[in-house]
Amino acid sequence: MELMRAVRLHIPSRTLTVDEVPVPTPGPGQVLVKVEAAGVCLSDVHLIDGTLTPAHLQGDTVTLGHEVAGTIAECGPEVTGWTAGRRVVLQAGEVRDGRVLTRGVDYDGGWAGYAIAGADTLVALPESIPFEQAAIIPDAVSTPWAAITTTADVRPAQAAGVWGIGGLGVHAVQLLRAVGAHPIVAVDPAPAARDRALDFGADLALDPADPSLPERVLAATRGRALDVVFDFAGVAAVREQALRVLGPKGRLVLVGLTDAPLTVTDGTLFSYLQHQILGHYGSAEDAVAQLISLAEGGRLDFSRSVSDVLLLADAAEAVERLRTKDGDPIRLVLRP
Repeated sequence: MELMRAVRLHIPSRTLTVDEVPVPTPGPGQVLVKVEAAGVCLSDVHLIDGTLTPAHLQGDTVTLGHEVAGTIAECGPEVTGWTAGRRVVLQAGEVRDGRVLTRGVDYDGGWAGYAIAGADTLVALPESIPFEQAAIIPDAVSTPWAAITTTADVRPAQAAGVWGIGGLGVHAVQLLRAVGAHPIVAVDPAPAARDRALDFGADLALDPADPSLPERVLAATRGRALDVVFDFAGVAAVREQALRVLGPKGRLVLVGLTDAPLTVTDGTLFSYLQHQILGHYGSAEDAVAQLISLAEGGRLDFSRSVSDVLLLADAAEAVERLRTKDGDPIRLVLRP
């Protein structure tokens, strides 16, 4: 029996270990993927610290990792159109028994030597895109892409705000610029995050503690306020502040996850301005393929997105660096 290393989280105790486990065997319609790179996401941090809990996990332990790229090692029965050796990106989740499940949360993910994936969740990866950059496209890039293009339906020249310039928020800035949003206002308490937002294409970067923030947003938008705001922080104060600079018929899109209650301080003003609050989670199955096509065509560049690459055995260090924002990483990537 062939063994591999896997980073496993015991959910009841929230204990993270690197274990030797059997290499899985692909079943009907599945492929075995040799993992070449796997992203470390704040969602992984929240799984470890107990903020998030899997809803559909069978058992009490899971291999983490929902951002995965690699090469096909073996195809299971009934798989057509794929062959061993193909470079692929794995979707961050798949449908099983009518449920949408998340890789590395509800079933074993890619912080391992190998990962199982449904053949219908694979996206071909061209040679021009490195595995490290490709691995983060599911979620770190595809989630803000879907929030922008689908949930918010952002149009060219619409004014957009991004609160929280972390791994997803910074890509939201980049993608908003790609679809023609203007101006793009980034808001984050960390000076390094604000600088990063400007590097990725924001027109204005503000500290949420700045008392002149509303006036500066109005000045940047020539008095019309923001058409759409994205909350990547998942913090009540962010939503309250964002609503205050949202223009008539503006949309507030909630991407950052939190279990805190959602409140609207001034319900009358909310209704008068015809504001909308939209929830967002993940992305449609075509998002990853779209982003790979755009990157291959030179329309998007993710070379700045990978802050460091660590060995699988150093997963705990990567988690801690992301949790504490040590070095202000955008994304950290693990390699088996």
